[in-house]
Amino acid sequence: MFYHNKKLQYFKPPQKPDAVYAMKMQELIGGTFGEMSVMMQYLFQGWNCRGPAKYRDMLLDIGTEEIGHIEMLATTIAHLLDKAPVKVQEEGAKDAVVGAVMGGSNPREMIMSAAMNPQHAIVSGLGAMPADSVGFPWNGRFIVASGNLMADFRSNLHAESQGRLQAVRLYEMSDDPGVKDTLSFMIARDTMHQNQWEAAIEDLKESGLESTPVPSSFPLELEKREVAYQFWNHSEGNESAEGRWAKGRSMDGKGEFQYIENPQPLGPEPQPPQPEPKLHGTPQYRQTDGDGSSTPPSVDRVHISS
Repeated sequence: MFYHNKKLQYFKPPQKPDAVYAMKMQELIGGTFGEMSVMMQYLFQGWNCRGPAKYRDMLLDIGTEEIGHIEMLATTIAHLLDKAPVKVQEEGAKDAVVGAVMGGSNPREMIMSAAMNPQHAIVSGLGAMPADSVGFPWNGRFIVASGNLMADFRSNLHAESQGRLQAVRLYEMSDDPGVKDTLSFMIARDTMHQNQWEAAIEDLKESGLESTPVPSSFPLELEKREVAYQFWNHSEGNESAEGRWAKGRSMDGKGEFQYIENPQPLGPEPQPPQPEPKLHGTPQYRQTDGDGSSTPPSVDRVHISS
């Protein structure tokens, strides 16, 4: 059961409307690494958690917090769109497009950088939407909830790293003190969440429940151990040999890294199976009769009922 507190986690209103910036801020709501993604990711990981109760509780804590982050962003976008000079924005876009055409630039790029998202006016009535900064709707395929906590926590660390990066970039794009103040709070929470997932990964290791490689429950003797710690140089140059991944003890402590400068194929040249005649694919060789004339492969008649 969820309860909603009507007060925002944190909020400072923008000092002035800015429909163009509102469009950009949509990325933090409905983008691949937006708050909708991490909210759903953490909640589903928590609901699906079969491990110790502390992990489930922690996941539901942070997933619920992310609901509040979406509310903060939606409120900020509503303020940015409130009394926004829509007609002025549209006129500015027209002028920019003309200038782009005359100057040989890409008109679409000028439209995206100079105009508000028309859906903010047409679809949402000057409100936030579950979409990214170019209008693509949020997609449930963005989330990861595998049932393996180590795999999930690593994905969460990745999501928080990308999310904080995007929030910082948006912070740099604004000169509005209210917007920057609100984003400053969210950036700080992303700092906590990155540290949280690193701590959770260490906690899992120390508990003995999961380690590298994931899943650690799979017997190592069932994999080809001779190639398990080889770095294969698959591009020109050998600068990659200088990295930590190319020498020394492996990160899981179960092997030694080996640099293979000229990796060779370990399998034969493929011999594709020939097509099923009834499917009329092109075979490798054309069939010939005894006199040398060509005939198509025989095909049994197949009755297809209506």
